[in-house]
Amino acid sequence: MDNHDRYVSPFSTRYASDEMQHIFSDNFKFSTWRRLWVALAKAERALGLSITDEQIAELEAHVDDINYDVAEMREREVRHDVMSHVYAYGVQCPGAAGIIHLGATSCYVGDNTDVVILREASRIVLKKTAAVLKNLASFAKKYKDMPCLAYTHLQPAQLTTVGKRATLWMNELIMDVENLEFQLSHLSLLGQKGTTGTQASFMELFDGDGEKVVRLEKMIAEEMGFDRCVPVSGQTYSRKVDAYFLSALSGIAQSASKFANDMRLLQSFEEMEEPFEKSQIGSSAMPYKRNPMRCERICALARYVMTDAQNPALTASVQWFERTLDDSANRRIAVAEAFLGVDAILNIYINVTSGLVVNDKVIERRVMEKLPFMATENIMMEAVRCGGNRQTLHEALRVHSQAAATRVKKEGGENDLISRIANDPQFSLSEDEIRRELEPKKYIGRCVSQVDEFIADIAAPIIEKYGKEDISYELKV
Repeated sequence: MDNHDRYVSPFSTRYASDEMQHIFSDNFKFSTWRRLWVALAKAERALGLSITDEQIAELEAHVDDINYDVAEMREREVRHDVMSHVYAYGVQCPGAAGIIHLGATSCYVGDNTDVVILREASRIVLKKTAAVLKNLASFAKKYKDMPCLAYTHLQPAQLTTVGKRATLWMNELIMDVENLEFQLSHLSLLGQKGTTGTQASFMELFDGDGEKVVRLEKMIAEEMGFDRCVPVSGQTYSRKVDAYFLSALSGIAQSASKFANDMRLLQSFEEMEEPFEKSQIGSSAMPYKRNPMRCERICALARYVMTDAQNPALTASVQWFERTLDDSANRRIAVAEAFLGVDAILNIYINVTSGLVVNDKVIERRVMEKLPFMATENIMMEAVRCGGNRQTLHEALRVHSQAAATRVKKEGGENDLISRIANDPQFSLSEDEIRRELEPKKYIGRCVSQVDEFIADIAAPIIEKYGKEDISYELKV
């Protein structure tokens, strides 16, 4: 049976990067198991157990060249993945076969490896999120003073700038980075807790010397790059850890989807567009179309990740006493696919933000269509300075605005609000005087300063921390 005659995950073929797929690969998983067995043997030898340097060297020599054929054959016999790999490792390391996995239970390699995977996968996510932030920061600085319509309730409200809007997308991603950083800062190795978390087997190994058992755990954590292990556990680390990490990934999916939905609307308005390649086909039926398919893909994948994030919460809630095994099959899928999904989202996000198209003339036209309405308060204040009555002028502006809106919406005419005001003697203002109030940059408030301050104070430190590597991404399909 070839790949065209079986299910193949789209994460493998279309969406996720090779880098992220490697973290969830058999090679990464089982080589980490072996690194953990080496760390355990080293620590046990250092604390006085009868393990030789030659045995350690033999184990270290075969960390990466995993004999999968032997492990798979053994698993068909014993129906136990960990013991199958203990056996296969022992075949390659006959001198050390008797001390592999000494005192440990399956979760020593399984759960500690899952913790390592959470750490390494999260580092990729942080790096790629920083790449998005780097793209958006450049975009925000370039367009920080370009006025555009801002919306509340999806109705034109006041003006903002194209660059200032980009900082809104950035700010939510930065919140997600901070959340994921928090989870990483509290991530602890399981350590070697034994079958029910009591470390009884290690107390037996060390003749009841609890201090050695404590030191053993610290040595293993240090060998694996952690500064601590969980203080107490059953057989596994708390499945709430998975829920916390997937919640953070869900946050990234939410932020990316918000950006992508905004872009889809802006592309409909013809103000901005995602990149569109020279030979790209927008529609099989309508050759003129330029559909926002990349942003639509972000939204689709984000929806999957946000839904998937519910899985570990449900799993954590039904772990009976010291552990059950109804978590295993779910976690193999849910945790991996959440990271692969976010990786895919960020790949597209990097791609889109590296080539955003701004149609400045469309933006200007749409601003000028609405600006007369938005300028009415300034016009009113100028008329008051010329001796007018604020309340009377306010009512006149309300009437004129509604009449102008009716002309635009019902009759298909141009917005004639300015000429209506100029022809009203209550305002004592010429049309030229009124039109001087129609300079869009008068209505963008502190947008320029906000962009500069936000990038310098908030975004730049994160980009500097995680974004030193230049990352680009070409969509596979």
